[in-house]
Amino acid sequence: MASTHRAPIEEHPDLMELRARHDRAAATPRAQMIEALALVTGLFLAASPWIVGFNGFTTLAVTNLIAGLAYMLLLGGLGTSYERTHSMAWAAAAIGIWTCVAPWVVAGDVARTRSITSNLITGVIATLLALAAASAARDRTDTRGGSRGRRHPAAGDR
Repeated sequence: MASTHRAPIEEHPDLMELRARHDRAAATPRAQMIEALALVTGLFLAASPWIVGFNGFTTLAVTNLIAGLAYMLLLGGLGTSYERTHSMAWAAAAIGIWTCVAPWVVAGDVARTRSITSNLITGVIATLLALAAASAARDRTDTRGGSRGRRHPAAGDR
């Protein structure tokens, strides 16, 4: 039986093409804008109890702090490791939705005009940015234009 030399998986042409596609997607102005706005949105969400002035409601303040930091971590890595973090945008969208409903869900009487307004606006923006990040990832990983004209080797060519 003859031994065959197989190239490591990291050198597989499809994997290399996928990495190149993700690198191109992360370098687009749209992806960079989404990442920057997501970082600012997450930072504002984390600091909003102290900025807007509802830090007396400790449950909502802690909720916003944790949600804001998690949001920044989920969408903040788009530029540096797009291939691994672009699918986390759906979790970031869930955080945006949570932010919208948090004033009514967290323990205590925290549903005041300032907290509701701040959380609704920030939650909607966070959700839209996360959906835009997920959309950009889907557009870039779509197979419609990625492998056009590429020759796939036949089974005997390998």
